[in-house]
Amino acid sequence: MQLLLKIAIKRGYMSQTIEMNVQRWLTGNYDDATKQAILALQTNNKEELQDSFYRNLEFGTGGLRGIMGVGTNRINKYTIGMATQGFSNYLLKTYPGESISVAIGHDSRNNARFFAETTAQVFAANGIQVYLFEALRPTPELSFAIRQLKCKAGVVCTASHNPKEYNGYKAYWNDGGQLVPPHDKNVITEVEAIQSVDDVKWSGGSDRIQLLGSDMDNAYIKMLSSLSVYPEMIAKQHDLKIVYTPIHGTGITLVPKVLAEFGFTNVHVVEEQSNPDGNFPTVKYPNPEESETMSIGLAKAKGLDADILLGTDPDADRVGVGVKNHKGEWVLMNGNQTAVLAFAYMMEARRSKGIAKPNDMVVTTIVTTEMINQVAKINEVNCYNVLTGFKWIAELVKEKEGKENYIIGGEESFGLMIGDQIRDKDAVSAVALLCEMAAYEKSKGKTLFDKMIELYIQYGFYYENLISITKKGMNGQQEIKAMMEGYRQSPPASINGALVVTILDYELQLGKNVQTGSTWKLDLPKSNVLQFITEDGSKISARPSGTEPKIKFYFSVNTVLKDKASFDAQYQLLQDKISDIIKDMQLN
Repeated sequence: MQLLLKIAIKRGYMSQTIEMNVQRWLTGNYDDATKQAILALQTNNKEELQDSFYRNLEFGTGGLRGIMGVGTNRINKYTIGMATQGFSNYLLKTYPGESISVAIGHDSRNNARFFAETTAQVFAANGIQVYLFEALRPTPELSFAIRQLKCKAGVVCTASHNPKEYNGYKAYWNDGGQLVPPHDKNVITEVEAIQSVDDVKWSGGSDRIQLLGSDMDNAYIKMLSSLSVYPEMIAKQHDLKIVYTPIHGTGITLVPKVLAEFGFTNVHVVEEQSNPDGNFPTVKYPNPEESETMSIGLAKAKGLDADILLGTDPDADRVGVGVKNHKGEWVLMNGNQTAVLAFAYMMEARRSKGIAKPNDMVVTTIVTTEMINQVAKINEVNCYNVLTGFKWIAELVKEKEGKENYIIGGEESFGLMIGDQIRDKDAVSAVALLCEMAAYEKSKGKTLFDKMIELYIQYGFYYENLISITKKGMNGQQEIKAMMEGYRQSPPASINGALVVTILDYELQLGKNVQTGSTWKLDLPKSNVLQFITEDGSKISARPSGTEPKIKFYFSVNTVLKDKASFDAQYQLLQDKISDIIKDMQLN
């Protein structure tokens, strides 16, 4: 807890803002259960009370995300309702006199259905037609539904891969992508204008709420099946041994069906993690990036001698992958490796099948491996680099529509967006395509790890890592801001003994050649990201998280891999190099 709040507790008083917020909730039009919970906090947990009311939970450019509970700084019926009223007001101002519809979904988190229904009721009370999924569904199907139903917007209630205490509210626009300028800032303005729960239209439009079910599921599955490049390879390798874990999330609703639709007949679901459960009882974090989270699936894959392991997070937009390496040992691929495999497959397989187009394009992000740029360059496919976040990939796809043929996008955070019918990351299609890739390689007597090594030999051996530094509480954001300003004001002249030759500052939209002093404009929207590129080709990126009180550092190094026999030695060399960079930057 922040120092200021600790002092307030010790002295027995609260700041004026906190006291005012608490009294407003105790005397306002809030339900009795909420008021009783506040009174209990006043008696039993003043520290929690402080944190619950010291600020309004920020509606950021992606929506809301926070801990569930009572208070202005928590996810609850009232913060969700006020956000939806603001969103409704913006839609009504943007489309005056028009028929407006929205689609709403939710994942397996505790209270997610309640929050989705609350959102639906508020939209409907504002005269907006609502399409509400009848039960939990993957987030990417929400994106697909927005486009299919020609909705003006959408919302999914999820906190993605955060711990069980969290929930959230992700806002989408009419293209099925998350909000981008000017809509993101305009919606924020409208949400901030809602000063009271009395400003919210809570009920009165239930007849405008229509449930979505199997018809939308079937349309989504049919679309995903059309993404297959080599269905004949699946037919030959239909018994590929697949282990899949939904990690107590929404993936269980559709992933097995999609794999069956693709033609796979030997799918084993991790039973211990198959039931949707917002308490995520078998894991600490429901995040397929975490080895602990994937450990039950790994054990099952080993026991069955499977060909591939896949796991999806609660809202099924991120995918984790496990394969046997060149020594026959099970390993988890990192997000960059998964992205490289998928990008290379979509480019190389389309070319070998004869369906590649001269205007094919792919999209990645500025903190994702440079190896994708190399793969695209050698395959003569346009590759665009955008800011972190799939909303920027979706925005570029919209911009290039009718001019270039988008085939795949992705980033290091275990996300892929395959085909242009979905405008957000989609682990459902990713699972299916990764299994197709595994089948394709197995038909040649190889694994996906064998393919990864081949790609390293062909395109260069790139290796990446990421560390996050958490700065919690009221002072945390200021500490992160100070770190970034320190790097801007006094950038490192060298990192791990290699001179810094290029600095890219996306907040200032400025690139600089350190040696010559020359500068150039970065043609991307402003974003608080700094990148340092050294003379040996290493790239270090610093980026405060947009959803959590963290600052993330991304490290990318590379070398030449001459042959498979050299892999282990070169891999260790690159790992050691990143460790040395982290030590040199005093980040450990």
